[in-house]
Amino acid sequence: MNLQHRIDLLVRLGKYILSENDSWTAAKHKAGEENGWFIPEFTEHAANNIARHYLQRPLLENWATAYNLPDYQPTPKNTGIIMAGNIPLVGFHDWLSVFISGHNAVVKPSSRDKVLINHLVETLATWDSECSRQTVFADMLKGCDAYMATGSNNSSRYFEYYFAKYPHVIRRNRTAVAILDGTETTAELEALADDIFLYFGLGCRNVTKLYVPVGYDFVPLLAAFNKYSHLADHHKYKNNYDYNLALYMLNKQYYMTNGAILLIEAAPLFSPVSQLNYEFYPDPASLSDRLAAHQDDIQCITGHGHLPFGQAQTPALTEYADGVDTVRFLCSIVNS
Repeated sequence: MNLQHRIDLLVRLGKYILSENDSWTAAKHKAGEENGWFIPEFTEHAANNIARHYLQRPLLENWATAYNLPDYQPTPKNTGIIMAGNIPLVGFHDWLSVFISGHNAVVKPSSRDKVLINHLVETLATWDSECSRQTVFADMLKGCDAYMATGSNNSSRYFEYYFAKYPHVIRRNRTAVAILDGTETTAELEALADDIFLYFGLGCRNVTKLYVPVGYDFVPLLAAFNKYSHLADHHKYKNNYDYNLALYMLNKQYYMTNGAILLIEAAPLFSPVSQLNYEFYPDPASLSDRLAAHQDDIQCITGHGHLPFGQAQTPALTEYADGVDTVRFLCSIVNS
């Protein structure tokens, strides 16, 4: 397939994702049955973001042009992709990077998120059988020319060991933080709620830590979080909330809550499901030093002067995870 044909297929796939096709609807339903965290609300958000922010012709053409991708890939490489499964279709961008660059993808999807990516690739293959050769699924990734793997801090160490001899991109745990200055509007606080609650807070771009000025009034913030109070009806989320709440009550530790999330003053950037850590800062300069010390753990920052509230979970094509440009990496392996 030449580059233009691949783009044509991707544009068609974007329209398919936005459609009410029965097979696609059934795939989303099955994904929810296999992973209780993939509720329809969040699966639709993830899929629609891909369709609207990735699979649009002008975006794809500009993306390809920026890297001067060849019409035909002269030396396609087999690229192994180990996908995470924390949120729906989280590994799609890695696959997309390989597909548009003309290389071959050997994909090991997460057991928690295999239905959706399998279905979309199989749908492409019904439109062009060449897609079934360019993308294959495998339980073991052996004999590939390059690797891209996403996992935990622990698994990333194994990936670094096993793939050391090959060109590779290895990602580990990251999270997002938000900086508040006390001048935020109600609309901005409700947009921040999206950054926090979407996907139950399980994504690497979910805000899990707030930095707030000394004397900050939390009442408007907790009121804005009521936008997602319905998550308290979800049994998996509620179990986490009840467990964490019980711990703080037993330990007589101070907490704030609106009944759907716990606000805890704590130093760690990462917080468990149903909990949001916060920390006071005396001035912006001291906060900059704190953030610099954690730069390897922060995927993005939302707030005034940073990424606008509400946009953490709608990354663009060129907002690469961990800041690693996967297309440039794939261009570099051609002669390796």
